[in-house]
Amino acid sequence: MKSYATWFQNDEKRPLVYGEAELINPLRRRLRGEPLVEGIPVHPVIVGFCGTDYELMQMGRRGQLTAKFPSGQSRLINGHEGVVWVPSQNRFAIVLIRGGDSVDPTRYTEDETYFEYGCDQADGLFSDTMYVNPDMLLRIPDGHTHDGKLDLSFAKKMVFPDPFACMLFQLERMEDLGSAHWFRQTARRRGCGLEEARKIAADEIFDRTVIFGLGTTGMFIGDVLRKAHPESRIVFVARSPEDSPKVQFALEQTGAVYVRNIYEDPSKLAGAIRNTLGGRATCFIGVSGTNLEHEIAFSQGVLGCNGLYNSFSLGPRISFDTMPFGFENHLIFGSINFRQDHMEKAIEMLAVSPYDRIVELIDREVFTADPISSYENRIYCKNAPMKTAVIWDASRIDPER
Repeated sequence: MKSYATWFQNDEKRPLVYGEAELINPLRRRLRGEPLVEGIPVHPVIVGFCGTDYELMQMGRRGQLTAKFPSGQSRLINGHEGVVWVPSQNRFAIVLIRGGDSVDPTRYTEDETYFEYGCDQADGLFSDTMYVNPDMLLRIPDGHTHDGKLDLSFAKKMVFPDPFACMLFQLERMEDLGSAHWFRQTARRRGCGLEEARKIAADEIFDRTVIFGLGTTGMFIGDVLRKAHPESRIVFVARSPEDSPKVQFALEQTGAVYVRNIYEDPSKLAGAIRNTLGGRATCFIGVSGTNLEHEIAFSQGVLGCNGLYNSFSLGPRISFDTMPFGFENHLIFGSINFRQDHMEKAIEMLAVSPYDRIVELIDREVFTADPISSYENRIYCKNAPMKTAVIWDASRIDPER
């Protein structure tokens, strides 16, 4: 079957193109032990643009995409955020992006395989039609479709389940690791048993939290952290003006406070963060994609003794002086993933959220006429909206709801 789509390829001048592509439909499994099944055709309705898409385009320019292509192909149809229409089931669905021969995709091991629709070895949503393992089509909550069409306000929110699910996993991972890192010291300090101390430590690790970067991932981790640990002091650090809509929305949604990076000297920025926190950080989450993250946390001493460092950025290299690192007992980790239950929870939470307010739409015809220019001059430029999406099939959307 052929379908009009955008796809990435290894080409210095044309790493992203729009045209007619021949679709493939290899057998795929959701998890290890489940059967290999043929995908069923679905039709994307609304699709969100992710920073991963931009990075994949740059990889294509550098000729580095070969490992990302589906087997036997020299291109990858991108897109991993959005809603699809499933004609054989007469319903809308969210695609569970990651599958493969693994027991648990958040604990992927070297003897297991995986794929990700629109990202890695499997075609994605920027296409009139795509094939999806039917076990990987998640249901949406009731009440958001009317006369066979999807409410636009809800559709906008549903470009976020993938990154929101990632942040729910980040929270789970920080609670697991942070509580294990702290609980024996907590037990001695509080004079309680180890089991009780483990629960207390899962809360204490977030006492003073820095979120370095304020894109959607930073906002989402602040949101889920606040809901789970309402007493935490959360400080966002970014370059945007304090009165910008992005900053105001993030603070409204998370109850955090804000430090604007207006400093040439990293030590002054570090001092401003510590003053706002009321001490050194117990937890530092890097989501800015810059090398300044680790410098502020380690070289400038923002991360305190026994502190947890969560690297969620793609690109920066982390370095630290081993002498203070060892004696201050820092715990560093990085993990980008989620399970199906994270995504299902994300869908439920987003359905009752106001996140449709931060999604702006680009016209499909404008985007497909020149996808590279759209990426560089509108979707990922300096003054880009927090989130951009495209209605791929306007006949399935109710714009009045």
